[in-house]
Amino acid sequence: MNNKTLGNIFKGDKVIWMIFFFLCMISIVEVYSASSSLSFKGGNYWSPIVKHAGILLVGTFMMVVVLNVKCKYFKLATPILLFISFFTLIWVLLAGAKTNDANRWISFLGIQFQPSEIAKGTLILAVAQILSAMQTPNGADRKAFKFILIVCGVIIAPIALENLSTAVLLFGVIILMMFIGRVPLQQLGKLLGTLALAATFALVMILVIGKSKPDETVQNKNTLTEQVMSDKEEETGFVASIFHRADTWKARINKFLNHEYIAPEDFDLDKDGQVGHANIAIASSNIVGKGPGNSNERDWLSQAFSDFIYAIIIEEMGIEGAALVALLYIFLLFRSGQIANRCENNFPAFLAMGIALLLVSQALFNMLVAVGLAPVTGQPLPLISKGGTSTIINCIYIGVILSISRSAKKKETVTQEVPQKALALV
Repeated sequence: MNNKTLGNIFKGDKVIWMIFFFLCMISIVEVYSASSSLSFKGGNYWSPIVKHAGILLVGTFMMVVVLNVKCKYFKLATPILLFISFFTLIWVLLAGAKTNDANRWISFLGIQFQPSEIAKGTLILAVAQILSAMQTPNGADRKAFKFILIVCGVIIAPIALENLSTAVLLFGVIILMMFIGRVPLQQLGKLLGTLALAATFALVMILVIGKSKPDETVQNKNTLTEQVMSDKEEETGFVASIFHRADTWKARINKFLNHEYIAPEDFDLDKDGQVGHANIAIASSNIVGKGPGNSNERDWLSQAFSDFIYAIIIEEMGIEGAALVALLYIFLLFRSGQIANRCENNFPAFLAMGIALLLVSQALFNMLVAVGLAPVTGQPLPLISKGGTSTIINCIYIGVILSISRSAKKKETVTQEVPQKALALV
């Protein structure tokens, strides 16, 4: 294969390609190392990593397909994707497969997927289109704020009922996009004030409705049984149907806010195994790490190959390896900002920044959870954690950024404020 053929395949920004390549290589090594429990259950040591590598190959293929799509065609897909996202989000609420007390999965043509993964990118696409269409010399038209909130209500509200952490992270990205898109600061200030009041009300409702014993702790995705939830819904009716995950949220909040010192010999690994074994994995890394494949806690840490894979990365690769992973995501955000700065039109610039913020914010939050700086939520590490359709969709997001990088041109003027804000943000 000559250089010209390789150039036709690996189109787009080479730095983004290198970041994607390193993330995939780290993913293959660490998922292979962390999948010992899956190997034991399945009786086939190679099966988990073969499946994961196959998904990454499918994702890479989809990424190459998407990067060859011109950016203007993404706009045409927005109405269709909005309809599909809303329909599937309602579908999963009414008849989705329940996993760990949350309806997050649906099956279509034998393929199981999370509608929220598609909805996240769709919302970024819609907001980028609204911001670009309603730009004026003095910033975004004030009506853009209203349209964005309407679209967010349609997409984020159904997500929040089953996956609050995803909804919060997604709306945070939208707020950053509105700042980059020069939505009037007065409107953003009122929104943040309203959100503060809403968050306070929601917190009070969770603490009032949620039930927990004084010594109750919770593992990630370890919630009440269906029978207990059924009894609770009978007691509280409609409110419980809305806050049916209040017990889980309350337990996680109480646990995160409880700073009481617990001696190592008194720590209950049966009740709080994920956090405990994650801490052991990090503490036993001895800064330099044990080396790839030498983790001890992978056999005890639930979801070691997914939600808590960063703890395994620290245990095996040490602080320097963990820092490398974090820097790769930071480089992705910074490089996307540079690509946005080269765009002649606003839409691709907003879209590139929105997708990069989406991926990086989720990655950083996953890392904070793994090291105990944020409450357990179940957010995977994009492009590294073991996944199915979520991994493929994340690859598609990278393909969109690569597509934008292909068409991005150096502006003749550098006075436009939007890209400067994009760079200032990173």
